[in-house]
Amino acid sequence: MKKNILVVDDSALMRRVICDIINSNENFQATDYCRDGLEAYEALCKKTYDAVVLDVNMPRMDGIQLLKKMKEDGIRATVLMVSTLTTGQADVTLEAMELGAVDFVTKPNNIIEAKGIAFHDALLEMLTAVCSTMNYVEQMKKRTLRTLNLNSSKISKKHLESNGNKKLIALACSTGGPKALHEVIPLLREDMDAPMVLVQHMPMGFTKSMADRLNELSRVTVKEAEEGDILKKGVVYIAPGGKHLEIVHDASGEHRAHLNDDPPVGALKPCANVMYRSLCNSSYDKIVCVVLTGMGADGTEGIMQLDKCKSVHVIAQNAETCVVYGMPKSIADAGMVDEVVPLEKIADTIIKNVGVQ
Repeated sequence: MKKNILVVDDSALMRRVICDIINSNENFQATDYCRDGLEAYEALCKKTYDAVVLDVNMPRMDGIQLLKKMKEDGIRATVLMVSTLTTGQADVTLEAMELGAVDFVTKPNNIIEAKGIAFHDALLEMLTAVCSTMNYVEQMKKRTLRTLNLNSSKISKKHLESNGNKKLIALACSTGGPKALHEVIPLLREDMDAPMVLVQHMPMGFTKSMADRLNELSRVTVKEAEEGDILKKGVVYIAPGGKHLEIVHDASGEHRAHLNDDPPVGALKPCANVMYRSLCNSSYDKIVCVVLTGMGADGTEGIMQLDKCKSVHVIAQNAETCVVYGMPKSIADAGMVDEVVPLEKIADTIIKNVGVQ
């Protein structure tokens, strides 16, 4: 059965293009379309959709106002934003994700780009990933499986016996990540006994806005990583969009952030695998790897390589709370996971593993 998608955009031309893209895939159909948030609100009150493709800037009721109204009235829907890549738009897009949107697709600047392969593929890839996770979770519920219990899949003496005092948290996430991070980072303790390095797949400009917003909400310090930053306990360093984040161990014994401008890896920049591989040369005694919601398998290869030379403990988000059960599933399928937990328990599980000062 095809998934029913609601398209919301004030541009008739953009609505047509988006509907055509959706209808070109045998798994989806653009069931309805609306010209603004007010029409969309009325439609959502009457009908349930598998996903909503939502524009930000619209008359009468814009995308942000619609999300706020949906939140107030308890209307649940899987919302995918279509947003332009501008500095000002970054704050608005991140606000949308805080309000419940799962992620965003870059809005084309003109009709030529709108009809191009890049926008076509990005939109369908996102819809496919989100709906696939919904199907997976429904199948699990039918089998009465509450979670994928992998706690005993890979617990070796090497991992249990690490009592060193140099610890690091290395987190990776993608689709659905900004919203997930807002439910994890603000719950971390300011006295946690480790720094955190973090890769979230986002474009340049968006990571700075996300870091600033998380810093306002959190007890830990959150910042976009800068070249040469010395990693300090109780601080979260977010890889900048458009740069790879590596951790280098310098002659003085400090661990520093190094940003490189190498080409994307698997179309990703930053790439979590690059971050994890760089930690092989660190002097950390224990590295807690955390993998949250996201498309693809970024992080798996890097963690597997890191596991060969370091004491690692891997925490993966469970399927039920993932927007897209891709990255956590990949690391679980590789047999590398020590704990699978729901999103609301990720922060507590991190602190349990690194302790406090």
